[in-house]
Formats: sequence, structure tokens, C-alpha cells
Amino acid sequence: MKKLAIPFSLLFAASVNSAVATEQAWPEYEPDINVVPFAFSTDSMGLSVGVAGLIKGAGQPQSAVIGAGLMSDTGTWISYFGASNYTLSAESRWLLGLELFSASYKQFDYFVGEGTSNDSSIDDAIVADAREDEYRLKARYIFPIGAAKSNGLMAALRPNRPISGSVPWESGVTSIEFRPFYKGRSFANSGLFPPQDKANNVEYVYGLETRLDWDNRNNSRNPTDGSRSQFTLTVDPGSADRASWVKWEASQSWFWDMGPLGELLDQQVVAFNIYTADTPTWNQTETIDGQETYNRPPEFAANNLGGLYRLRSFQSNRYVGRSAMSYSMEYRVLPDWQPLGDWPIFNWYDVPWWQWVAFADVGRVADEYNLVELHKDMKWSAGGAVRFQVEGIVIRTEMAWGSEESMFRVMVNQPF
Repeated sequence: MKKLAIPFSLLFAASVNSAVATEQAWPEYEPDINVVPFAFSTDSMGLSVGVAGLIKGAGQPQSAVIGAGLMSDTGTWISYFGASNYTLSAESRWLLGLELFSASYKQFDYFVGEGTSNDSSIDDAIVADAREDEYRLKARYIFPIGAAKSNGLMAALRPNRPISGSVPWESGVTSIEFRPFYKGRSFANSGLFPPQDKANNVEYVYGLETRLDWDNRNNSRNPTDGSRSQFTLTVDPGSADRASWVKWEASQSWFWDMGPLGELLDQQVVAFNIYTADTPTWNQTETIDGQETYNRPPEFAANNLGGLYRLRSFQSNRYVGRSAMSYSMEYRVLPDWQPLGDWPIFNWYDVPWWQWVAFADVGRVADEYNLVELHKDMKWSAGGAVRFQVEGIVIRTEMAWGSEESMFRVMVNQPF
């Protein structure tokens, strides 16, 4: 096991579901406050200690605020703050939020330039110190169709809902989300990295990410039926010192209920996801400070594979290119045997189920959007996971193996 991922941004993404008033005034409620200290040790970070805090119902009954931070004995530090599910009024169709993430990494492996291509190897890693920042506002509008036609925001916030059709105007929750963002990465020892011809070598980007989402799953925490479709368009308008660029991403997930297996398994589900992405401005150029520069995002903002969702045995941003293609399949089961309610620490919380998972990922990146090329020499990952719901939040722990290294992660939410 090379590293342990600490995805604070995913903690923020966990759904916090509670009642939303249909009247103009909010109902009376008591905020739920939780604070959790933690400590761990890894090869990359050494001994680390931190604390995370969550407030459910922070000003509005359906809202949540979370903060987290850690420091390690190697000098690495990470901080995160997020606020989610705020509305303009009890009858509004808008959900508002923000995320603020900053980190300073000491002696971490990074892949840049040719080291991110599909033909690269783990030996191409460069050890460096880096500062990373990501700030994002979120404004999500729930369309008045499907399940939200009569239920409004309740349809988006409730974890369970029936599937009543196979098109957005009949079933599911359809939304559009606008995400203005700033993202940066700077290296303390940038001289270690080879120069790249015409590259958009900037330390920050900003722009607008727009996401169209049709969620037709029967359960947002543990879906057993239905599908989810997402299309994301990201635009950086550029400036006098950096090139503009455009990229798009598409993700499609399906879920099939295979039924129980005697007295051994209460539930069996097959889940499948297809992901693809492209950067249509990749080969276009413009003049920046007298130099011809490609209209491409820097590697930390480009289409990539590896990390928390795709090719999970590889680190984040391991493979970067103009385009990407990825497939993931999972076999998820709920054992009839569920002892967590009797275990120490677990018995302090509501843990209604745990889930065992086997998964496999394949994918690759390329410098052209060519479906034939994207299906050649695909990289792979395979592994297993144990997931459980704690106080309405899905916690997942998983181990993944691949052709380069293995990776153990603890995070929240299903990968798709």
C-alpha cells in the first residue's frame, strides 16, 4: 500500500438529507454537530493528525457545513471547508454551496509532460513539494419535471424515490449546476520538471463548469435499480498571461438488482459506468506573451484517469491527455450477517447496512479523440471494498491493485 487518500472534498459531497419546509417559514429544528479527531501514518505523509467537524442543519434544516484539517510530521498540511444545500427560500428550486480546499504537499510523487501519457511508467515520477488550491461556488437548479414536478427540492434531497419512467420528464431528478472555479498548483522546485513545447504552463486556472444531471436511481446512497446520466462542460476564458480552453466530460451509470441469495446475501447489485471526455481546443493555438501556446488546460486541470473514481489503483492525475475513456464494473452485495451494531465505536452510531464489493476498471487517455485508439492498450485496476452507511453517509474503504502499484483509500460516497 503506497498511500492513503484523505478526500475532504468528498466528505462535503456526502448527502445530508432532512426535511425541507413547503411553507414560507422554516420548521423548528435542532442542528446536529459532530467533531471527530483522527490520526494515521503512511509512506508518503508520515504521521498525520487532524480533526473534522460537521454541522447538519447549519442555518437551514437541509443544509450542512463541514470543516477539516490535518498536519503531518513531514510538513504536509491539508485544509477544507464546505457548505452545501442552502436555498433562497423554502419554495426555491435552487441549491447553493461552496468548497474551499488548500494543501501543501512535501516530497510527493508527481507526473508531468510525457510522464502522464498512456505509454509512461511509474519510473517517470518526480518527487517534489507543491502547493495546491481549489475554490468552487455551486448553484444547482432543479427542473420542475419528473420526480421534482410536484415535490420540488424534496425530490433532490430525499435518498429514496420510485422510478416511474425511462425519460427525464417522467422520472428522476433533472438539474443543471453552475460551478465557477479557481484551481492552482505551484511547485517549490519547478526546475526539476522538463520544459514542454507550447504548453500552457500556468500555475492557476479559473472559469465555469456547467453540469447537466439526470438522476434516475431509486436510491442515492445504495442504488439497486435505474441509471444516472451526466454531461459536464468546462470553459476557461483565458487571460493576457494564459491560454483559453474548453473540455467536456460524459458519464453514464446503470444499476441492476440481481435479488437475494438464500440466507447468505440480502441483496446483489451489478453496477456499470462508462466515462469519456475530450478537449476540442487541444490543437488550437494563440499567442501569449509573444509565444505560440496551445489552448490546453494545464495537467492539474485536464482530462485525466487515476484517483478516487477511475483506474483506482493509480494516483490522481496519473494519466492526462486530450481525451479519455474509462469503464468500471462493480458487484455489490449486502450480507445477511451484519454485526457492526454490536462492535465498539460502531455501536455509537446508526449503521443500518454494510456492503461488500468487487470491482474492476479499465481505461486510457490519448492525444486525439479516436474510439479505436482509446480502446488500445487500456490500463486496468481491480480490487475489493467494504462500504457501510453511518448516520446517513456512505463510508467506503477499498483496496485496488493494478499494473503499477496498489492503493488503499478511505472516503465517502459510492464511486458512481
